[in-house]
Amino acid sequence: MTSSYDYIIIGSGISGLYISLLAKEFGQVLLLTKGNIEDCNTRYAQGGIAAAISPEDSAELHMQDTVSAGAGVSNTEAAKILATDGPSAIAELVRFGITFDTDEGKISLAREGAHSTPRVLHAGGDSTGSHIELTLASLTHESNVEVLENHTVTKILVDPISGKATGVEAINNESGKTRVYHGHHTVIATGGAGQLFRYTTNPLVATGDGISLAYNAGAKLMDMEFYQFHPTALHLPGAPPFLISEAVRGEGGILFTQNGSKFMESYHPLGDLAPRDVVARASLAEMTNDNSNYVLLDISHQSPSRITSRFPNIYQTCLHYGLDITTAPIPVAPAAHYMMGGIQIDTWGVTSVPNLYACGEVACNGVHGANRLASNSLLDNVVFGRRLVERTRAEKIHPEPNTFEPHEITLGSRGSQSQEENPPNLEDLQYLMWNKVGIVRTETQLLEASRTLERWTKLMPAPVDRPTHELSAMVLLGRLISEFALARTESRGAHYRRDFPNSSTEWKQHLVIQKGSKIPVDN
Repeated sequence: MTSSYDYIIIGSGISGLYISLLAKEFGQVLLLTKGNIEDCNTRYAQGGIAAAISPEDSAELHMQDTVSAGAGVSNTEAAKILATDGPSAIAELVRFGITFDTDEGKISLAREGAHSTPRVLHAGGDSTGSHIELTLASLTHESNVEVLENHTVTKILVDPISGKATGVEAINNESGKTRVYHGHHTVIATGGAGQLFRYTTNPLVATGDGISLAYNAGAKLMDMEFYQFHPTALHLPGAPPFLISEAVRGEGGILFTQNGSKFMESYHPLGDLAPRDVVARASLAEMTNDNSNYVLLDISHQSPSRITSRFPNIYQTCLHYGLDITTAPIPVAPAAHYMMGGIQIDTWGVTSVPNLYACGEVACNGVHGANRLASNSLLDNVVFGRRLVERTRAEKIHPEPNTFEPHEITLGSRGSQSQEENPPNLEDLQYLMWNKVGIVRTETQLLEASRTLERWTKLMPAPVDRPTHELSAMVLLGRLISEFALARTESRGAHYRRDFPNSSTEWKQHLVIQKGSKIPVDN
């Protein structure tokens, strides 16, 4: 059975929902999501959404902060667009019914790590993502967008003659039946891949499916070595890693070792408000020095009313596990959080496959460089989501100049010999990625990871349902990240090589890969 649409959107986070609501004005829209419509990373975005709306702020300053956090490989044109279009994106969200928190009649603005001024809007205190997701999901249900929940997309269809994307193949998770959906414009908006790692702030749905779909369709991927580890995830017995927002440090939260020593000022001039990659590595170093598995984040010097009103979700979650953050510090440790790399796009959401687009965390136009600035992710979805829909309506868009010439890398055999009889499970993969492709990397670890993942690829049976498709996608993505990390023989932003601890001007470039490339066997 087949059906035809003007737009097929894969994913129901902020980018998928927002694009669907805009695109419905121009044709028939189908939105496919493997869970229910609210299952996504957006719901867990606590800190807020950054935009230069204050008279004391400017788009130029926001752009500079974005590029500075990006550690030298940000696409400055994309950063300029993000910052310049930020205020209008906020106005658009307000038009859709998002209510941002206010203080004495003015929108409240918080400061977060690596921002030079307060510019982060929030809704419901630390529940910004949830407010946006639920509002957009409600509007989508009320619109004429056709939504198919519990449908796992397994393939992007590409015409062998024209090379154009023509739609998708998807499995109904409940019936097990496969169906083809044709579309003139196909948009991948599947979010991140935190479930690759043993510790992550991401929900169970964040399995990197969109990367696998795009790669197997022949689309180029870029900057996959840059995976951001958030420095402050709750670390309590019996509690899953729960995000403790950057905004806690923005409101005066201070990091301590377990023996009560402040440590961030010795690592960076911004101290506790340093970029995330710096704070994550600093916390890891202090944990290693103390032979401990967490550090402490203390906000208890603020008034209890301020803490509970500003961070109601964090307060209640910690209280559920027996911790009152108004009187005691929070045990925290780094966890996988955000994928800066992804499907290579331009600033209009266009991939290297005609009629195939991407937006959000699954996509990469270089705006975040090697390290995403806090609270730029939600803004990214809205700004570039609107441009994507505009691009589908335009007859012609002038080509964009490249910020850097891309460096092509390849994927081939590392000469692994199968030493196992059983395919991996999710836990095997998460342990491997955390221990070998995590916050600090070496060539030895990365080679071991890549060879193991190659071996696992040969052992895995053909995927037949959502869980097996997810695991297959994650094994491929893990191998790709390992190869990107091996290729970049320097440290930059979220990519840190202990064997190459410094940044190099020779590596001030983007890495790109496309399916079909080969590399010599390395024994």
